[in-house]
Amino acid sequence: MDRQGQRDFLGVGWRFPVATAPATGDIALSAYARDIKEAIRIILLTAPGERVMRPRFGCGIHDLVFEEMSTTVLFAVEAAVRDALTVYEPRIDLISVAVDPIGALDGVLLIVLDYRVRRTNQTDNLVYPFYFKESGAP
Repeated sequence: MDRQGQRDFLGVGWRFPVATAPATGDIALSAYARDIKEAIRIILLTAPGERVMRPRFGCGIHDLVFEEMSTTVLFAVEAAVRDALTVYEPRIDLISVAVDPIGALDGVLLIVLDYRVRRTNQTDNLVYPFYFKESGAP
């Protein structure tokens, strides 16, 4: 398969958050690696039950919002992220998921993801801030 065919497999979709292209006024699109990164964010931002037609879609970290911070909760966040991405993002292989509690007093956990794009074998990473208290809201 040629290089363009590998990239086509990665996909093209609406940009997240939804926006319009300034030059044309059309819906802005994301392609390839950016589309994957945005899909990961969508999975992590969605709580199971939010989507009417896909009630199991999303990540269970939202169930942990009011839990008291502990090692058990950190492991539960890591497991919920790993489970959700394994099920809902088939274009990647997770290399590692780590939860950094350094901002926990401010109401934020940093979820650090390292992953490999299956089709291209390209590695990438994403740091997702998970706000678990009102005081930590952006």
